[in-house]
Amino acid sequence: MTMPARSFALFISDLHLQESHPRTAEAFFRFMAGPALHAEQLYLLGDIFEYWAGDDDLAEPFHQQVITAIRAVADAGVAVYWLAGNRDFLVGSGFAEAAGLSLAREPHLIEAGGRRIALVHGDAQCTLDTRYMAFRAQVRDPAWQQQFLGMPLAQRKAIIAGLREGSREAHAGKSYEIMDVTPEAVQELFDQAEASIIIHGHTHRPAVHDTEGRLRYVLPDWELDAEPVRGGWIALAADGTITRHDLSEL
Repeated sequence: MTMPARSFALFISDLHLQESHPRTAEAFFRFMAGPALHAEQLYLLGDIFEYWAGDDDLAEPFHQQVITAIRAVADAGVAVYWLAGNRDFLVGSGFAEAAGLSLAREPHLIEAGGRRIALVHGDAQCTLDTRYMAFRAQVRDPAWQQQFLGMPLAQRKAIIAGLREGSREAHAGKSYEIMDVTPEAVQELFDQAEASIIIHGHTHRPAVHDTEGRLRYVLPDWELDAEPVRGGWIALAADGTITRHDLSEL
């Protein structure tokens, strides 16, 4: 049997893992037990969970399943990195230690094949959505997070449930253009990071965009518990070659 070629790095995002979506979770577990084990590095680029209320929720059985799957990949010698999304930005050092991964700040920069690649979740580049940007600034503030995490876990979960419902209602009234990244923010990221490639998620609009030779790869979200089924990942080879992979490979 021929062993799969070892990738330099793999990238996934926007799985929105939750116990009520078992098919999506099972696909994630298959990915972690398969392709992820044949990579040198694995990047989890945000919204891996539907929500994360704090590291004092580590013992919840479903969370333990996810942590165990990530830990198995890390223990196999794969360097695993986590970038916060807009749903799981409260993941902290307790989760990182349990899962054997490293928390990374965005933009996280890597190089392959002589090309500089910037990794982000993507929400910070959706600058037309001014209400979300204000909310993002609030909840990413360390003082706000300290106050929020000081609340009882049950209270935090109730608040998050209300925010999720409000988010669904707000999205229903927004255009795709408002919820997508803006050219100006993308240009700024390219320039500040001195990168020729950006890889991100968040928008759930998988594509590759070419701007004067600089490439922006958008990751798909994962959804196997509703139609249409979707999901996949991006692989990076040591020579800088980038390929897309879909769920049929699991």
